[in-house]
Amino acid sequence: MMAILGTVLLFAVAVMEVLLIFGLPLGEFTMGGRYKVLPPALRIAAASSIILQIFGALMLLQGAGYMNMWFGLTPTKVICFVFGGFFAVNTVMNLISPSKKEKYVMTPLAAIEAVCFIITAIMI
Repeated sequence: MMAILGTVLLFAVAVMEVLLIFGLPLGEFTMGGRYKVLPPALRIAAASSIILQIFGALMLLQGAGYMNMWFGLTPTKVICFVFGGFFAVNTVMNLISPSKKEKYVMTPLAAIEAVCFIITAIMI
């Protein structure tokens, strides 16, 4: 169940990243909230984030047994722990963000993601 929740949240954030790439004024939810509309250079960063979000979602689904294994159990477990650590750090970074939107929306999302990855990794 945690893997499904994590996957849904990752895909929701990936959709937000797509909207950022297309110039929607959602920049206050990401990258410190410095820009309402991301400048072109930061849109590239948003695109790379989408790739990581999708890969993370696939690793959650794989780790929970919802899809065939691309990697063995040990690499999948390590990947999930790495993503869990990344989202734990991301939680702290969002919490200290000057952007209230990033702080109050993205902090809980990152914390939930961290928990989803860590629980999935433990269950593997």
